[in-house]
Amino acid sequence: MYKIIACDLDETLLNDNAIICQRNKEAIQKAIEQGVKFVPATGRGYRSTQDILEELNLKDMAAEYVISFNGACLTENKDNTVLNFEGLTWETAEKLFELGQKYDVCIHVYSPDVLYVYHVDEDELNYIRLRYNFKIIDDQKNLEFLKGQKIPKVIYGSTDSEYLHQIAEELGSITDDLDVSYSSNRYMEFNKKGINKGSGLKKLAQKLGVSMDETIALGDNFNDLSMIQAAGLGIGMNNTNPKMKQECDYITEADNNQGGVAEAIEHFVLK
Repeated sequence: MYKIIACDLDETLLNDNAIICQRNKEAIQKAIEQGVKFVPATGRGYRSTQDILEELNLKDMAAEYVISFNGACLTENKDNTVLNFEGLTWETAEKLFELGQKYDVCIHVYSPDVLYVYHVDEDELNYIRLRYNFKIIDDQKNLEFLKGQKIPKVIYGSTDSEYLHQIAEELGSITDDLDVSYSSNRYMEFNKKGINKGSGLKKLAQKLGVSMDETIALGDNFNDLSMIQAAGLGIGMNNTNPKMKQECDYITEADNNQGGVAEAIEHFVLK
């Protein structure tokens, strides 16, 4: 029996309008009633998941959890209690911010409460408005204002994924001490080395005394790959990045707009 379902949010649980379809809600609720932990595992911060938790009747619930910032933070939903946090050093974030200004990318710098965005265009604004509490920092040339604060991760954003991979090559050894992943076909994400959704799922499973064989991971892109590989069952949505579909144990027939998460739960948990 599976005991934990770790599920990505954007382009997996949520449709293209950042909404949870009714089919997904019903399947998740049935799984929870059977004692399964449904755990959002997201690149977002945990405070940006509150509306989703409320829709799933998980907001402010004890013994329910969120893996956020790509695994940099593990929280219990009750009072948003932080159980584990492993972010970037300020020096690393500052270096990434400085280097990112040399490229035609939007830069995201995360604090626990606010997403700071630099060089953002209208397309990016339309995307993040649905998802984040953000502040534009185009007047900042460094991150002195964040010195001494927790910084979970940094992102470079561009809808040209080939350009992002080109940047990664040019950064070279700078990324040796980072965990680099890709999401939403528009972001290159930088976390502390060894910190990813897979490590977050392992920490939660260990805390709950659950074997990794008893976990399911659901996702659609490369920042989900670590947990898809770590879980007992790794499932990709029909809209999963084609380059990583072969890494999944199962690909749903439905995509994120059609209830792919529900399909997986119906097939492997409720059946």
